[in-house]
Amino acid sequence: PEVCLRLEVGPNAAVHSPLAVQNGFLHMLVHSYTAEFFMSFLTNLGPFLEDEIIPEVIPMEIEVVDAKITLKDDSPRVYPTSPGPVPITLAVDHVIVKRRDDGVFYLTAPRGEGSPKQEKPVSVLQEQKAPAECVLAAPAAGTRGLQLKEVPELQRELQTMKIALAEANMDKARLLQEIRKYNPLFQL
Repeated sequence: PEVCLRLEVGPNAAVHSPLAVQNGFLHMLVHSYTAEFFMSFLTNLGPFLEDEIIPEVIPMEIEVVDAKITLKDDSPRVYPTSPGPVPITLAVDHVIVKRRDDGVFYLTAPRGEGSPKQEKPVSVLQEQKAPAECVLAAPAAGTRGLQLKEVPELQRELQTMKIALAEANMDKARLLQEIRKYNPLFQL
């Protein structure tokens, strides 16, 4: 992994925030970081983070690029025949954590030309314009107009059915997991 750290203090740090002049401004870049942590590591961080003295707020910006963190559950198993929990992997493409003068940490994504937030509205607008142009160019606008009025209703119904299917699949998976607690060799 690559780690770059920069601490600015004094009048030049005023560019970042007014508080940075006194307390300083910390900029950190973490690139290509890969790690594996046990869940007990995260649950035991609490006592190290507690302090009786309120620390000074240091404005900062932490930028994480191309990182992968895997969390493994190391707690004792409830059922001895259980295959055990599956590790959770958190992949971070590009995230910026900012701490401002108020002491609050803000989690943001970088904004740029390749940002998905800028691409999505353009494609959604193009998809919405296409059916309207087809209706205007169609010779039998009366019959197609009725069909276009049904499209949003059908889309809502399709979305409702997708949600119901997802819930049914989750119930099925939960029931299979419950059955496998008592009979690990059960196959559907």
